[in-house]
Amino acid sequence: MAVSAEASDDRAATEVMCPYRLVMEHVTSRWGVLVLIELLDRPYRFSELRRAVGQVKQVSEKMLAQTLQTLERDGMVHRDAKPVIPPRVDYSLTDLGREAAVQVRGLALWTEERMGQVLEAREAYDTAKGRAGGTGVLQPAPSAV
Repeated sequence: MAVSAEASDDRAATEVMCPYRLVMEHVTSRWGVLVLIELLDRPYRFSELRRAVGQVKQVSEKMLAQTLQTLERDGMVHRDAKPVIPPRVDYSLTDLGREAAVQVRGLALWTEERMGQVLEAREAYDTAKGRAGGTGVLQPAPSAV
């Protein structure tokens, strides 16, 4: 219990000292980016959003729920729970969330457009550093015997 209390204290201290950094982490997190971009199109129910976001790599129910709660707390996502049987919950972007999503989508599109250049740069770097195949593992230097 002491470990989780310490983690909570650290998080609170970080939020007080540098609140914008925490919001940046939420918006640019692995699943935060995908959720924001996906919700730009339309509101989603939880299971629909999970399928849409998890097309490349499956997102766990727990992780998606945490991401949505965090973005809701930051004022980016609106959660609309309808009192029907079975329960229906829709997620959509707030005005603030839409603004953030447009910015994140711009970065994602830029990354997609420039990926070829990034890969070329990586290969040139790895070659210059003596790394094999971009694995990030240094090759042994030739012996000077």
